[in-house]
Amino acid sequence: MAKNKTAFFCSSCGFEAAKWLGRCTACGTWNSFTEEIISTDKKPSWTKDNGARSVTKPVLIQEVNDVAQQRIVFQDKELNRVLGGGLVPGSLVLLGGEPGIGKSTLLLQLAVQANLKVVYVSGEESEQQIKMRAERIGIKNTTCYLLTETNTQNILLQVQNILPDILIIDSIQTIYTNNIESSPGTVSQVRECAAELMRYAKETNTPTFIIGHITKDGVIAGPKILEHIVDCVLQFEGDNNHIYRIVRAIKNRFGATSELGIYEMKSTGLIEVSNPSDVLISKIQEAFSGIAISVMVEGSRPLLIESQALVSTAVYGTPQRSATGFDSKRMNMLLAVIEKRCGFKIGAKDVFLNITGGIKVVDPAIDLGVICAILSSNLDKAIPNTTCFAGEVGLSGEIRPVNRIEQRIAEAERLGMKHIYISAYNEKGLKDAKFKIKIHTCKKIENVYYELFGSE
Repeated sequence: MAKNKTAFFCSSCGFEAAKWLGRCTACGTWNSFTEEIISTDKKPSWTKDNGARSVTKPVLIQEVNDVAQQRIVFQDKELNRVLGGGLVPGSLVLLGGEPGIGKSTLLLQLAVQANLKVVYVSGEESEQQIKMRAERIGIKNTTCYLLTETNTQNILLQVQNILPDILIIDSIQTIYTNNIESSPGTVSQVRECAAELMRYAKETNTPTFIIGHITKDGVIAGPKILEHIVDCVLQFEGDNNHIYRIVRAIKNRFGATSELGIYEMKSTGLIEVSNPSDVLISKIQEAFSGIAISVMVEGSRPLLIESQALVSTAVYGTPQRSATGFDSKRMNMLLAVIEKRCGFKIGAKDVFLNITGGIKVVDPAIDLGVICAILSSNLDKAIPNTTCFAGEVGLSGEIRPVNRIEQRIAEAERLGMKHIYISAYNEKGLKDAKFKIKIHTCKKIENVYYELFGSE
């Protein structure tokens, strides 16, 4: 008979302690320990061969054979881009996101449309429910298998009989292993199940997708070690009230973490948005004050993004500062630059800033566009909707150069922009003859202000 004992695990980092602690000694989180039942007797492993494994020996790095990894390329170009050019065999990919955002739909769409042998394991839905969603998306894959199971030993035994090209687990919080007696979704269960899936993926060279729930703080539920185990962590973002979804890589051992994929949610599934700039900027012909268009870069993709600002007199005495999709601390810094360099008394006014499309921007190249949107709202003068900006703003009011300026200018010209304001320090090596768009080079905020709004 198995001897059971209890232990305390930190829900943040997975640290194990013999007794309850108010503060985790590993990560410093307060009140994060939960009591779980663990077993001292190990159950048989999922593998059919339980014999001793061969002992590996160290080798010189020069003697390691170079083997070119042939990535699995999907029809979904957005997912290929975020993964770094396709899925690497033997990799373990974690997909996290809010409830109802479309995580299961994205991977089910991948399973039923890929021309590969796929096993889709669900611990949350029945086979009939999955079939209904798959028919709505459109079933094109004749070798897609469904498995409704929550025990990892049973899952991996069934998968070994099929030997799929891709394995999908929906979700890691619903499955459990016999090696631990605690409930599914607990820290120890999530950690042990992820370790078993990683071992299977590496030993059989089978790429595996894992869906993970997130907490109310927006981080993936379970121990932080889960994100350390996997090869790639994808974040599925968006708003349930909007139809657009964004996939970005938080961690990627086989590619860049700056890439971005954009989808449109429809009744037939997630549709790739091949030209996101058309989505992120308004199609309104009439120009309004407080709106400026900036050219940003996400990974290898230039995008046009719209900044909306509203500046009004503070009614309650204390001015409000609110930013959606933009760092509020950086906005406060830019407001200080406006007040110091342009002479506007913004400190007594409410300032609201919004980046359209539900996207979060970290590229400093939109600083110039944000400042121009705030100035436009404050003066109640509209900026022409064929004018865009690309420049980082420093504390002394200078417009600093940004990288990949030629790609930004080319994207602005392709989408019909007539004028673009950039840093004068980007002018070096830039040939105006290549572009039909008029390029305005400025060194300081004051120069841009006088060109756009005059000397008033």
